[in-house]
Amino acid sequence: MAATYTTIEGDTVDMIAWSRFGVTHGATEAILRANQGLAAAGTRLPQGLTIVIPAYAPKKVSAAARIWS
Repeated sequence: MAATYTTIEGDTVDMIAWSRFGVTHGATEAILRANQGLAAAGTRLPQGLTIVIPAYAPKKVSAAARIWS
């Protein structure tokens, strides 16, 4: 289920992704896909911009395997 978010001064897409999902990789891209043209707003988003926050589930990362002891 998608939600909306209204930006505040200093917001960036990756900061919003981190605060909502706890990750940036994948979540930032999901937000950009859900908001066509958002990247054109610049690195720091303008205050008062309403954007869609899509449903996103971060992928589980498995632990690295040790091949040498």
